[in-house]
Amino acid sequence: METVEENQKYIKGELIHLIFYNDENFYTVAKIKIIDTTETFTEKEVIVVGAMPRLEEHEVYLFFGHFKDHPKFGKQYQVEQFRKDVPQTTQGIIQYLSSDRFQGVGKRTAENIVKALGERAISKILENPDVLEEVPKLSKEKAKHIYDKLVEQQGIEQVLIALSEYGFGLQLSMKIYQVYKEQTLSVIQSNPYKLIEDVEGIGFRKADTLGAALGISGSHPDRINAACLYVLNETAHQEGHIFLETKELITSVVELLNSNSHAIIETDIAEQIIILGEEGKILVEEDRTYLPSLYYAEKGLVTNIKRVMDQTFENGIPESEFLKALGELEERLQIEYAESQKDAIKQALYSPMMVLTGGPGTGKTTVIKGIVETYANLEGISLDVNQYNRDNPFPILLVAPTGRAAKRMSEATGLPAYTIHRLLGWKGGQGGFEKDEENKLDGSLIIVDEVSMVDIWLANQLFKSLPDTIQVILVGDQDQLPSVGPGQVLSDLLRSKVVPTVELTDIYRQAEGSSIIQFAHDIKNGQLPEDLKGAKTDRRFFPCHQDQVLDVVEQVCANAFAKGYLAKDIQVLAPMYRGSAGIERLNTMLQQLFNPPSEQKRQIEFGDLVYRVGDVVLQLVNNPEEQVFNGDRGEIVAIFTAKENVDKEDLLVISYDGIEVSYRKHELNQITHAYCCSIHKSQGSEFPIVIMPIVKGYYRMLKRNLIYTGVTRAKQYLIICGEIEALQTAVGRQDESLRNSMLTIKLQEVLVLPVNKN
Repeated sequence: METVEENQKYIKGELIHLIFYNDENFYTVAKIKIIDTTETFTEKEVIVVGAMPRLEEHEVYLFFGHFKDHPKFGKQYQVEQFRKDVPQTTQGIIQYLSSDRFQGVGKRTAENIVKALGERAISKILENPDVLEEVPKLSKEKAKHIYDKLVEQQGIEQVLIALSEYGFGLQLSMKIYQVYKEQTLSVIQSNPYKLIEDVEGIGFRKADTLGAALGISGSHPDRINAACLYVLNETAHQEGHIFLETKELITSVVELLNSNSHAIIETDIAEQIIILGEEGKILVEEDRTYLPSLYYAEKGLVTNIKRVMDQTFENGIPESEFLKALGELEERLQIEYAESQKDAIKQALYSPMMVLTGGPGTGKTTVIKGIVETYANLEGISLDVNQYNRDNPFPILLVAPTGRAAKRMSEATGLPAYTIHRLLGWKGGQGGFEKDEENKLDGSLIIVDEVSMVDIWLANQLFKSLPDTIQVILVGDQDQLPSVGPGQVLSDLLRSKVVPTVELTDIYRQAEGSSIIQFAHDIKNGQLPEDLKGAKTDRRFFPCHQDQVLDVVEQVCANAFAKGYLAKDIQVLAPMYRGSAGIERLNTMLQQLFNPPSEQKRQIEFGDLVYRVGDVVLQLVNNPEEQVFNGDRGEIVAIFTAKENVDKEDLLVISYDGIEVSYRKHELNQITHAYCCSIHKSQGSEFPIVIMPIVKGYYRMLKRNLIYTGVTRAKQYLIICGEIEALQTAVGRQDESLRNSMLTIKLQEVLVLPVNKN
C-alpha cells in the first residue's frame, strides 16, 4: 500500500463509535481513538466529520484534512481524504487475509499469497487480480472471492484516492462513486465526459479538466460531442432556446473548446454533429439542431393543439340562451360585464380553444369566473364538487403553473384548482407523469392561468394528456417574463394567430383607485409616470444609491412591521443574487429584522445559512410526494434535533398554507429564505406589499418585462427604491432576445386562421 507522505497532515485512528451516518450523501460524524498523528493535537480522541462510506468499529483508518471549530460542537477534524489502514508487514497481511472478512481463506493460503506476492500483495491484487495466478494451489473461485472482497473492503478508498489526484473533493468523489461503484475509474478513464450526464454537480469545465489530465484534448471526438451537448443544454436552460442553428452551434463549440494550444476545426465539429444525430443524441432538422426532448416537445405540442382545434365542435347553444345565462350571472353577482368581457366569455364557450390575454386590472380573473359559471349553467353542470367522485369526476379543470396562482384561481371561482404538475400526477425524478397520451385527463373544460410561465416541455405534457373532446382556455399576460424553462409558448401562440384570441385592454381596477395598475401599463408602454416621485396612496419611490439599498429596505420593512404587517405579507424582489444589493445580502438583513435569534426559537445551520422557527422560506424544487412545488412559499413551524426523532436526524418542518412538510438536514438544499426572492420566482404570486430595489448594479438584468412583472406582483402597496436612471434604463429596454422556436411557424403550417364568429 502507499505510505503517507512526510509533509501530509493526518490522523491515524480506530473507530470507537459512529455517531451519525447518512446513507444518501455519506455525511459522517464519528469518534476516533487516536493511534498516531502529525497534527499538533494532544487529546486521545477526536471527532471526524465528512463524506465517507460507512466506517466499521475497531477498524483503523488514516484521515487527511484539517481542524475546524464548530460553534456548537467544538473542535472537529474535517476529512478531505481517507483510507483504511491496511497492514503492510508480512505478519499483518497474513492476519488480515485470514480474518473473518475473507471466509474460506485460512492462514496457510494467506501465507502462500504473501510468499508469492510480497508485502505489496494487497495493492498488487487490487491493481491486477491476475497476479493471484502466481499463488500455488489457489483455485480460480477462491482467487475471485479474495479479489471481490478486497474491492469491497478497499476499492472505494482506492477510487477516492485516485479521484482526489484528479482534483475532486471528497463529497463530489463520493457522488461519483455512488453512481458508478467499482466501475468508477474505468468509466472515467474511458470517457470522463460521461460524468456530465450522470453526476449532478459535474459541468463541462470540470469534465474537460479531467479529460486533459487523461490526455483527451483538442479535437478528440468525446470532447467535441460533450461540448455540443453542453452548449445545447446551456442555451436551452439559460437562454430558453428550443434549438440552435447548426452554424451557431458550431461557432459556440469552437469558442468553448479553442485554446492557445489547441485549434478546433469547424469541419471536425460538423462531422461529430452528424454522428450525434445518427446516435439519436441530437436531432437536426434543416439548419436547426435540437436536443431530442425539445424537438419532440415542440412537435408534440403542435400535433395536440391541432387535435384540440380539429375536434368536431358543435356548440348548438342559441345566442339568446347564452345572453340569458350571462344576464342571470350578472344579476346574481351584482356586476355588469363590459362588452370586451362578454365577447371573451362568448368566444370561450363557442371555441374548442381560446387564448385570453391582458395586463393587470383588465378583468382576466372576472372573465374566468364568468366562463366557468356560464358554461356550467348552459351545460347543466352542478358546481357543487361534493356531488362528484372518482367514478364521476368534476368536469371543469382549473390549473396554473404554481401553487400560489392555483390558489388565487380557487379563491376567485370557489372551485378546486391545481398546479399543472399535480393535475398530471408528477411522480418526480425519472418517474414522469401519470397522465399522458395513454392515460388522459377526465374533463370537458380546462382553464390554464399564467400560461406565460409554462415552458415547452410542460405545455406538451399537458396537451398530450387532454382528452379528444375538451374545450381549452389559456390565460396569461404576454408582457410578463417568459418561462424559466425553454420556449415562449404564450407569445408563440399569439404570434401564430391560428388560435382564437381575446385581448382585454380596458383597465377596471384603476377605477378602484389603484395607481399601481396604471404604473404597470405605463411601463408596458415604455413610459414612466410624471408623478413617479410623488407619494401615492398605494405607491412610493425612494431615491437611493446601491450601497444604501439595504438601509432603505430595512427602514421600509420596519415601518410596515410596526403597522402590523407580517413578514409573509411583505415581499422584497430583486433581480440578482450577489452584490451589495443582492438577494443573499437582503435575505440576511431581513431575517435579522423579522426573525432574529432568540433562546425561545430553535434554529439549524446548513452551510452558510441559518434556518429558525418562524422563517419565511421558498421551495426550490418540485416535491410531488408532499404536493409542494417549485416557487411555493412557506413558514418554518418546528425544528427537531436528532435525539428527538426515530431517524436520529435533525428535522425541519415547514407549513405551506396548511400542508406540513418535513425536511431532513441534507434535504435543506431544496429551500431558501424568501424574505427577498428573484422576480422570476415571484411570478404567479401576489403580495400585499412589494418592495423592489432598482439600481445600476443590476444593469445586465434591467429590462422592461422584468420590471413589469415585479410591479404587477403588488396587490396593495408598491415601493421602489433606487436610482431613477436605472429605472428609466430598464423601462426603455425591451427584451429583444427572442428565443429560438419554430412553434409559431409549425402551427401556421397545420392550422388556418380562424374565422371570428362574433
